[in-house]
Amino acid sequence: MFNDKCLMINAMKILVLGAGRMGHGAVYDLIHNSPDVEAVTIADYDLEKAEKIAADINNKKIKIEQLDVADYGKVFDLMRGHDAAISCVNYWYNLELSKAAIETNTNFCDLGGNNYVVDAQLALDEQAKNAQINIIPDCGLAPGMVSVLAMHGANRFEEIEEIHIRVGGLPQNPQPPLDYQLVFSVEGLINEYVETARVIRSGEITEIDSMTELETLEFENFPALEAFQTSGGTSTLPDTFLGKIKELDYKTIRYAGHCEKFKMMIDLGLCSSDEIVADFVKVKPRKVLGELLQRNLPSDEPDYVLIRLEFVGTKDSTRKRLRYDIVDKYDEATNLSAMMRTTAFPASIIAQMSASGAVKMRGATPQEKAIDADKFVAELARRNIKIKESEFDN
Repeated sequence: MFNDKCLMINAMKILVLGAGRMGHGAVYDLIHNSPDVEAVTIADYDLEKAEKIAADINNKKIKIEQLDVADYGKVFDLMRGHDAAISCVNYWYNLELSKAAIETNTNFCDLGGNNYVVDAQLALDEQAKNAQINIIPDCGLAPGMVSVLAMHGANRFEEIEEIHIRVGGLPQNPQPPLDYQLVFSVEGLINEYVETARVIRSGEITEIDSMTELETLEFENFPALEAFQTSGGTSTLPDTFLGKIKELDYKTIRYAGHCEKFKMMIDLGLCSSDEIVADFVKVKPRKVLGELLQRNLPSDEPDYVLIRLEFVGTKDSTRKRLRYDIVDKYDEATNLSAMMRTTAFPASIIAQMSASGAVKMRGATPQEKAIDADKFVAELARRNIKIKESEFDN
């Protein structure tokens, strides 16, 4: 069946699901950085949160809806009439939301957070192709932006051998004991720290324990930093680059000392989901730790996001090392955190590229395959998220 959503669309209607920090960032980008967007709907179960975003951004293009994303029928009804939907809700809803997007012929992207959910979404490829839409998971920061940047850098080489990705969200004013603030779901943070990381080593996909392989690294004007293995950051990159590359990995950046402190809590069992009995009450240590982190760690304070990708390969018949660095920070003028900008803006860009017809590949597809990396990087730069490049002989 012919679907007019394949045509280039100049006046897009976008649905944002979830009125948290990232939903706010996505709506801001759609309103202020996206001239081809004519209408934005923000939906959340908590209507007050959606109302607050609408009041803060204060634009007549915005409308709000109350929605329980677990209610498939209501999701179906709301998606219809939109050219794309961006999921800024917890990852476990994304598979059913993807199915609703296929049924309503609505392009869909999300912020990801779980490899198993992403695999299930990508298994919907044929249905998405038949619906002539894009389902693109993992479109936040990492996984997300860095996946497209990995392809962008790899394309600069005649032959690519290694890709190393380092990413971290850091408070501008770190406070003990962890020198960290919550910038996204605490469940997502714990997942990153306890699940295994997928990497390519010696040309083969393998799994590495998180919170291992600690290394030091430097960014200009920053104190000592460290990076260590965490899960999820490579997303679909190992499958995409398998057979084409020898080494690929992803590590999370933190202030020095963070890894040792958090790993001690993991080793003590505080991240376990196995129930224990305390004072005749069954509790899951992970839930208790999550609650304590939310109570005791700061959030919504000025932040930085640091991104580094290093590539090794052959360029102009010479073995070269290419480095991409991005340092983003809290924007006082817009009151958007660096994490909001570098997570929500990429999802907004991809949703618009899908809705406009700029993404030529249809189906359920990893973004590094579907998205034109040069156009994506240009859109980042237009939002003042710019790459500093350095090149060295290797």
